[in-house]
Amino acid sequence: MPIITQNIDLVAQSLLDNEVAAIPTETVYGLAGNIFSEKAIRRIYEVKQRPLFNPLIVHIADVSQMEKVAATIPALAQQLAEKFWPGPLTLLLPKKDTIPDIITAGKDTVAIRVPNHPVTLSLLQQLPFPLAAPSANPFSSISPTTAEHVAAYFKDEFPFILQGGPCKKGIESTIIGFNEDGAIIYRYGSLAIEEIEKITGPLQEYIRNEENPDAPGMLLRHYAPATTTILSSDIEKSIAENTGKKIGLMLFDHAHTSDQAAVIETLSVSGSMEEAASNLYAAMHRLDHHQLDIIIAERFPDKGLGRSINDRLQRATHS
Repeated sequence: MPIITQNIDLVAQSLLDNEVAAIPTETVYGLAGNIFSEKAIRRIYEVKQRPLFNPLIVHIADVSQMEKVAATIPALAQQLAEKFWPGPLTLLLPKKDTIPDIITAGKDTVAIRVPNHPVTLSLLQQLPFPLAAPSANPFSSISPTTAEHVAAYFKDEFPFILQGGPCKKGIESTIIGFNEDGAIIYRYGSLAIEEIEKITGPLQEYIRNEENPDAPGMLLRHYAPATTTILSSDIEKSIAENTGKKIGLMLFDHAHTSDQAAVIETLSVSGSMEEAASNLYAAMHRLDHHQLDIIIAERFPDKGLGRSINDRLQRATHS
């Protein structure tokens, strides 16, 4: 099992030695490696069992480093970076020739962000290179939001997990790209699109390509528990349709008294979308350990972070 440590210097040296390490961000824990080390990047793909056609996000220490990774930076991208970085926003930009194709899955664009976590920002400031860091979980499984989630997934595939406590945002970053007509939403995430549209105007919707995705985290089945999961707009009806099964419920903001449910996870008693997003993956992990027959997840209001939560739940239920 990887060692969970608070020693940033130890993890930095491991990364300098072309190892990979799990690191905390405000969204989820990532499995990180030097973007210029083919050994490290191939190891990320191997450890995660991630297909090579699925690109990675590059993490940089501050806005000023964007020009070292991106060949061109549209004005809108600069405005978004200055407004939301450090934070859960990833920008998809034309890549410099120095960025290895294995990072971008052969695409001419690269996904970039500055994570908003003091531990990982300190790590990035010590290193002479950016870090590629997809979520630190086996491909398509539930993303980890604690160091302990990461440790439960892996035995001895890499040496260290950098302890940063529970992730505050709890779901992955929002991904935005650009064309001549403006900004495009590639992935819903921890930054609500309403906030982004205050700067960009209405966002264009990306048409997902399963065979050759242009950005990370685009596949239909992703973030999924091992337990069969359904997304429901009518909890009572879904319970009735699964009579006789050991049911787990994942609800937004209210308790449910049905004795049909063996386990109930309420994501936010106060009805906060932010709190619900923060708790989402941790609740999935707990439900997945109860040996349930089925998880019934409540569909969220389709606004703000509710869109992002529904996106994750929809992909968790896709077969």
